[in-house]
Amino acid sequence: MKTRFYFAVMMLAALPLLTTGAPPKKEKRNPTDTAKTWRPLFNGKDLTGWKHVGDGFMTVEDGIIKTHGGMGLLYWTGEKFGNCTIKVVFRMEKENSNSGFFIRIPIEPKEAWMPVFYGYEVQIDNHPETSGEDEYHSTGMLYAFTKPLAIAWKPGPEWNTFEITLDGNRTIVMLNGVKVTDYKEGDPVPPRKFDFEPYPGIRPDFGYIGMQNHGEHDVVFYKEVSVKPLAKKQEQKKNPKR
Repeated sequence: MKTRFYFAVMMLAALPLLTTGAPPKKEKRNPTDTAKTWRPLFNGKDLTGWKHVGDGFMTVEDGIIKTHGGMGLLYWTGEKFGNCTIKVVFRMEKENSNSGFFIRIPIEPKEAWMPVFYGYEVQIDNHPETSGEDEYHSTGMLYAFTKPLAIAWKPGPEWNTFEITLDGNRTIVMLNGVKVTDYKEGDPVPPRKFDFEPYPGIRPDFGYIGMQNHGEHDVVFYKEVSVKPLAKKQEQKKNPKR
């Protein structure tokens, strides 16, 4: 009985030592698990992972994608994209050329016009007035749907950068670090003016992406297409609400 009493006293005396030790170290997170890493979709060598539909074609010259003829679309075949940011670095051959980067294409394209009518085109055209179009058709706009929040394009032969964020049903376009478009599904859009404009309606949260070759006189170069997931979406997957 004395032995048991002595043992109990010793355990009580040791308890503060067990509970006041150094706090546990925080688990280190692998950098590749964060949203800071861009994943290139263009490898700088060839068009692996990409497929062309429609007229014209695209080539890779000196590590850069070049458009030829048109109208056609080069799209990424591997997956649909949503809840991410897409970086696109491009320039025009001359002072102004026409092209576009497509997002939220609902189904895999079999020809070039379905994405125009039922996806969103982030327009590349610094001077739409030269073809009888207005500000809703200028660089960085969701073609025919949005007007500029700011003018941020650089002259045609200089490199420009889109960062296109797909956040659920919201689409934000940064052009050279300046926000030029911020659109949510259901926001008002102007009436359709031309038969080559997209149809209004809800686009999917996840869709195919691609770049347009518009015509023989509209040569555009693309040197980077990369993607990274949204940080908050990654955290939600790792720490779902209970």
